Amino acid sequence: MAENNSNSSYENGDGKMATISKVLQSRQEKMIDTGNKVTVVGVGQVGMATVFSLLTQGVTNNIVMVDTNEDKLKGEMMDLQHGSAFLCNATIKAGTDYSITADSQICVIAAGVRQMEGEDRRNLVQRNVEVLKGIVPQLLKYSPNTIFLITSNPVDVLTYVTWKISGLPKHRVIGSGTNLDSARFRYLLSQKLNIAPTSCHAYIIGEHGDSSVPVWSSVNIAGVRLRDLNKNIGLDCDEENWKETHTQVVQSAYEVIKLKGYTSWAIGLSLTQLIKAILTNVASVHAVTTSLKGEHGITEDVFLSLPCVLGRNGILDVIRQPLTDVEREQLLQSAKVMADVQSNIKF
Repeated sequence: MAENNSNSSYENGDGKMATISKVLQSRQEKMIDTGNKVTVVGVGQVGMATVFSLLTQGVTNNIVMVDTNEDKLKGEMMDLQHGSAFLCNATIKAGTDYSITADSQICVIAAGVRQMEGEDRRNLVQRNVEVLKGIVPQLLKYSPNTIFLITSNPVDVLTYVTWKISGLPKHRVIGSGTNLDSARFRYLLSQKLNIAPTSCHAYIIGEHGDSSVPVWSSVNIAGVRLRDLNKNIGLDCDEENWKETHTQVVQSAYEVIKLKGYTSWAIGLSLTQLIKAILTNVASVHAVTTSLKGEHGITEDVFLSLPCVLGRNGILDVIRQPLTDVEREQLLQSAKVMADVQSNIKF
């Protein structure tokens, strides 16, 4: 008969039983916090697309999700936890109590009232202001040194609102802005030119919305400016009608919402790129929402998108693009639109 020595292998020196973990592992040092904790508030389509993208790309292995819907929150957490064997030893937590968010490096706010089919993003303002008033102070209570990344719409105005509510320095309150608009722009250009989107260099600035500004003067492929090849590109007199590309960018979200009810994957990927830039301190440039007062002649205290340098402290700098008179005027008009919307906000 086989010898049964299982009990002796589990005994401590004092004769007491040891746990399997202690027998299996000779040393159990406390895991060091890598400082990459990211909180996502809102487990709707955008929030979950962001969480999934962050985890699968290995941008962070420390995710916290917060929402008011406890059942959905628990379900999303369990579903992700069950995939842990396919991830980088990720810690995935969720709860309705904001204490779980303590010491977050970045807090993503993806909560709010969803934009309906055909609805202008700006119609959502006051409803989502009330939502932010309940979220921002709670996040700051537990993570006073965090960086806010806002993606709820209308993102430019709500980034301004978050700054006002939080009292944080402007470089630590960032909106997802026109980073996605610029990606859509690059994709559509790539389709017309049969060149990869990553090799099409182009920016949309200003509002994430109808008054956004395509910077046609700097669109280039390998340093070759398209305006040097077609001096009327993007203008009404352009016979090739490149201006339609920007119209498609503006209509993209409305079209996706009409077809599937919401946008999710592209904005999730966009947010992941921004979070990675901040956590890795790479000083890469992205079109995000920031304070534009003093930039390009803007006198209003508005938040809109310009190319910004991102790093561990948030927005490290703003790139001052040379703009044509037409582009500058369009940006000033975008700022005026935002200032008008902001003037009607009730805090």
